[in-house]
Amino acid sequence: MRFVLKLAIIIVAAGSLFWLPDALQQRGRGLETPPTNVVHQQSPADAPSTIADVSFAPVLPPGTKAARVEILDGPSLELARDDLAILRWTTNNPGGTDVHFAVVFYGTSPGALSQAAQNQIRINPTHPDTIFRVRMNGLKPSTTYYYSVTSTGSDGTSDGVQSPVGQFTAPGPGG
Repeated sequence: MRFVLKLAIIIVAAGSLFWLPDALQQRGRGLETPPTNVVHQQSPADAPSTIADVSFAPVLPPGTKAARVEILDGPSLELARDDLAILRWTTNNPGGTDVHFAVVFYGTSPGALSQAAQNQIRINPTHPDTIFRVRMNGLKPSTTYYYSVTSTGSDGTSDGVQSPVGQFTAPGPGG
């Protein structure tokens, strides 16, 4: 009983809605209805009908764009298997919109980086640095790949940073 009430108080204090199933409404224990000052109950008929009716997180205004974005660490190979690899690098916080994309251009020739892989990330405006990671799928075992990394804002605008061409070799079969 105490745990349920404490949990309900925490949830109500956080501004969330809390539905108590019939089993937790303490029926038959002297409390035919839960205290109304602790838990706000909502019948299923009053519950939001679609996910669009519920707001999960505030939309933040874009942060100040960095005057210059620099790669501080990497890019480096975080993981390599015979069919995939993950590259990782860190930049100063590029600012701008919350949503950014980590992008890798790669191929089997340093002059022809004809393939691309990207990963969406969310920038934390309170952190000075941002870590980018991208997974490249469909690699061929024992093949050398060349790559260059960059990042863009959600609108496709480049953050203004691109790495020199690097390379790695995918492990052999089963690696």
